[in-house]
Formats: sequence, structure tokens, C-alpha cells
Amino acid sequence: METSAAAAPAGSFFPSFLLLVCGTLVAAVLGAAHRLGLLYRLMHKVDKVSVRHGGESVAAVLRAHGVQFLFTLVGGHISPLLVACEKLGIRVVDTRHEVTAVFAADAVARLSGTVGVVAVTAGPGLTNTVTAVKNAQLAQSPVLLLGGAASTLLQNRGALQAIDQMSLFRPLCKFCASVHRVRDIIPTLRTAMAIAQSGTPGPVFVELPIDVLYPYFMVQKEMVPPIRPKGLMGRGVSWYLENHLANLFAGAWEPRPEGPLPLDIPQASPQQVQRCVEILSRAKRPLMVLGSQALLPLTPAHKLRAAVETLGVPCFLAGMARGLLGRNHPLHIRQNRSAALKKADVVLLAGIVCDFRLSYGRVLSRSSKIIIVNRNRKEMLINSDIFWKPQEAIQGDVGSFVLKLVEGLQGQTWASDWAEELRQADREKDQSFREKAMMPVAQHLNPVRVLQLVEETLPDNSILVVDGGDFVGTAAHLVQPRGPLCWLDPGAFGTLGVGAGFALGAKLCRPDAEVWCLFGDGAFGYSLIEFDTFVRHKIPVMALIGNDAGWTQISREQVPCLGSNVACGLAYSDYHKAAIGLGAQGLLLSRDNEDQVVKVLCDAQQQCRDGHPVVVNILIGRTDFRDGSIAV
Repeated sequence: METSAAAAPAGSFFPSFLLLVCGTLVAAVLGAAHRLGLLYRLMHKVDKVSVRHGGESVAAVLRAHGVQFLFTLVGGHISPLLVACEKLGIRVVDTRHEVTAVFAADAVARLSGTVGVVAVTAGPGLTNTVTAVKNAQLAQSPVLLLGGAASTLLQNRGALQAIDQMSLFRPLCKFCASVHRVRDIIPTLRTAMAIAQSGTPGPVFVELPIDVLYPYFMVQKEMVPPIRPKGLMGRGVSWYLENHLANLFAGAWEPRPEGPLPLDIPQASPQQVQRCVEILSRAKRPLMVLGSQALLPLTPAHKLRAAVETLGVPCFLAGMARGLLGRNHPLHIRQNRSAALKKADVVLLAGIVCDFRLSYGRVLSRSSKIIIVNRNRKEMLINSDIFWKPQEAIQGDVGSFVLKLVEGLQGQTWASDWAEELRQADREKDQSFREKAMMPVAQHLNPVRVLQLVEETLPDNSILVVDGGDFVGTAAHLVQPRGPLCWLDPGAFGTLGVGAGFALGAKLCRPDAEVWCLFGDGAFGYSLIEFDTFVRHKIPVMALIGNDAGWTQISREQVPCLGSNVACGLAYSDYHKAAIGLGAQGLLLSRDNEDQVVKVLCDAQQQCRDGHPVVVNILIGRTDFRDGSIAV
């Protein structure tokens, strides 16, 4: 977040400390501070001529943890760490809004199995990230947020962009720390990154005041007057500042371990696994629902897929688990989840919880035996004993548990008629989709037909990023991710605006993959400006906008329930032309060229392969495909 010239002090980020240190405070602590400061400087040598700075310590820790990308929006508070990262070969990727930087780091965390890292400046730079940090918390993504801050002596004194950042982020993050000495940067960051990945993953926040990031000589120049003042008050202030400066940099460059700390990952006990083996061994109609936690790094995706196939239990895939079994796998049941859960006699909820996505547990039958495994015990038991009750509730890593379960069952199989019954329901639903795709719409293109053609065109090496309401909700039924970790949606928070950031992180993580973004026209408004980012950083991604000129998921309920379409209307805007104005490629699909949908999609693919980001503006009409869907 850049600072306006009117707001920023000319030529300096460090206003004079002499006018800001209270005289009565100095008088009270003068003697003690001076004696302790002299003793401290005898014990810890301070390198007063070094040009090294705290940003180098930040960069060293990130490199030691294998961090490849740092997402940011530049600001003076954090400039040293950005420059240091660039020097160490960490790619610094700047976005046009801080929220996009966090979403990009979130995508990197999900796809790489490491910590995604973002750095933003103080005050409004940090407040702009709040939605994305909360999204990462609910999606259980390990994201490290580095935030600039006013210098340590200017906290709570009205400094530029200075607010109580720690109180803001404590409810959003697993760990929050403010670094007040240069020597504490490395151990604090190592701790933060370990906590982000341990237990239930999630975001962490480290605040880095400006005077722990800049070199000693610059901080000294702004903090300590070159000529010692006369008089008791002046000498007291000077002594206090010198002592503070000595403590700030004492031991700053002593060698310290920079690499990763051990992670704490909960595991199911052998006794728990055995009890679940016994429950499943007696099942006639078992069913499994795999959620995002199943794809956390302890168990590689290919091993988890092999275990699911060996287990042979029909399964639904949700969140980041979508695509685990590839396209059209016989064990993957895609439709009629609620009906299937009611019929199952044993249900394994692996990395998914009974929140609104499972109707708070009401979709589960009272007669079913429920096994649930999750790293987070509190979330695992949400709504239990109200709408549902677990037979076994296991706090542990999901992927590891599934592998142990397969070992215990030793190749047991279940009657094929159960899986065939579920697959037949899928086929019937698919037939109804084909019928809806052929229905005429009042204007423009039928979105169901368009998405069927997207499904037919989507390549095997694609990653799907979805950001929107009605159009994306339709796509979830029709478009299948081609493999594991190839589907990125916001998660439990249902956040709009994730698209550009997720696409950015995905393409950087997997440069050989084609990144296809499915946008609603409402959601695309958050991401449009980031096509400037894609152009500047040469990130070729493809955005398909389902443009129905409205917030349709809301209007589907608001109009029949309340009789008004107020605030739901948009326009059939020329988003493809706006993309061209930002240096990207833009294409239009409408009723005028409805027989060329596949050709236009292939043209967009080729432009991406040639290195250009592309926007395909698809004008669509409205169908009854999602009538009755829940928007709130």
C-alpha cells in the first residue's frame, strides 16, 4: 500500500524521536536504563558499521524452508525484506491488491504442501488482507503473513499507518508475534512456520517493525541525535535512545539455525484404527466422503488414491479432494450425495465436518454408524449429539489413517450392487443435465451447454480455479477436475474474489499446467485488475466468465421470496475489452457465434500456450438448473 506524498514525512520513515519520548518517563527510568544499557553493551557487541539489515534474516529463513515465491504489494515498511528475498533468488511477485497476494500464497500452500508467504506494509496494507486471511483459516491453509509496522519506539504514539495489528489478527491466526529485536527474527519465523503446518494447518502472522528491518546506521541516524544534548532532560533522552538502539541490534548477526523445526501432526492410535476396521468389515453399504484434509502433505496424493482404490468403498470427493480419482472413476460418485448418505449403513467422514455443507449432520441417517477422522477435534464434533452422533471420532491425520485402514482390512471387498446402485443414480442425473443443456434460453447461450463443452475441451494437465456463485455452482456438477490437487475453490468461507490470486499461485507452482478459471461475472469484478499482474509477470492463465448480467445466485431466491431484484442487477459488460486494455487477450462468446464455442475455447488455449493471459467473456442466459439452491 503506497503512502501518499501528503501523508508521508518528507525523506524519512523515522520521525524525530526527541519530540515523542516523554520526559517524565525518562526521569523515572534514567539511572536504571543507563546502567543496564552499559552492562548490555559489554555483554553483546553491536556492529555499528554493518550495512546488513533484518530483511536479510527474513529472506534467509524463507530460503532455508524452501520458499520459492513471496507475494506482496510494496510499501516502505517492508522494502528491506523484499530486496533481500530478490537477492537470494526468491521470486517476488507484486499484485495490485493485498488480498490477491494472500490468495496467491494460499494457493501455493495448497498445491505445494509448504507454507505460502506474503508480505504487506503496515496499517491499511494489513487490513486489506483480512478477508483472505480468514478464508485461509477456514480452509486450513498454512500461510505466513509478514506485516510491516511502525518502529518500536513509535508504537501507540500516532505514527503513520500505526494501529493495533496484533489484536486484529489474533482471532484469525494460529500464532501472532511482534519482533522487537533483530536477533529474534530468525527464531520467531521458524516457530511461526512450524505452527502454521502443525496440527490443523492455518495462517500465522509475524509483525516486523520498520526499525528491525533497516540497517543500524539508518536507524541510528533517525533515532539518536548526532550531538549529545545539554541538560538533564536532553542527556536522559539521549541515553534512553542509545540503550534502546543497543538492545535492538545486540547479537543481531550471531549465527542461528534457519531451517525447519519438527512438525506436530496428530495420528490415530492402533486401537482406534482397529475399531474402525471392525466396523467397516461388517458393513454392507459403506460410503466415504473425503475432504480437503485428506490431501495434506503427510500422504502423497498418489498413495492416497491407491489406498482408496484398494479399499473399494464408493466415495464422494469434496474441496481439495476433488479430482483425487481422476475423471469418471467407478468409485467416484458425483451426484445425489444426500440420498446416498441416508442409505449407507457405515459412513466414513475423512477430513470433512458436519457444517452447512452436510446440512449440519442432518443428511446422515440415525441408523448409520459414523466414523469421523479429522486433525481438529473441536471442528470434528461440531453439531454432534444434535443432528448426528459418531460411532468413532478420531483426531488424527486423515491420509495416514486411510492407509492404515486399508492395511487392517487386508483386501476385503463389498457387494458390487451397492456401488452400481449409486452409479445408476449418477447416470440418471447426467441424463437430466443433457436434457437441460438442450433447452432454449431467452437470450444468449445456455450455460449448461457451455459448461458441457468446457468439460469436453478441458485438457488432462489442467488446474481448475472457481470463483463465483450460480455459474460456478452449475460447473461443480458438470466439470470434472482431471487429477488430484487440480481444483481450487475458496472453501468453507465461500469467499468471492479468490480467482486471480488462486490462478497466480497455481500457475507459479505448476508452470506446465493449464490454469482455467471459471468466474461468475459478479466475482470477476474483484479480479479484473490483476490481469495487469498476469501481463507484467508473464502468467498465462485463462478466465472463462459466465456473464449473465447479475448476482444470479442471490436473485434466484430474493425475487420469488421478497419480490424485488434490488442490488442484484449488473450489465453484460465488455470484460474481454477491459482485459485487452490491460494488455491481455480478450474473446467474446455469444449467440452470434454459439456454433464456435469449442473453437473459441481452443483459440484461448493456444493464446495461453503462446504466453498470453486470456479472458473469454461468455454471454449466458438463465435456466432453472439451480432453482431451489441455497445461497445463504
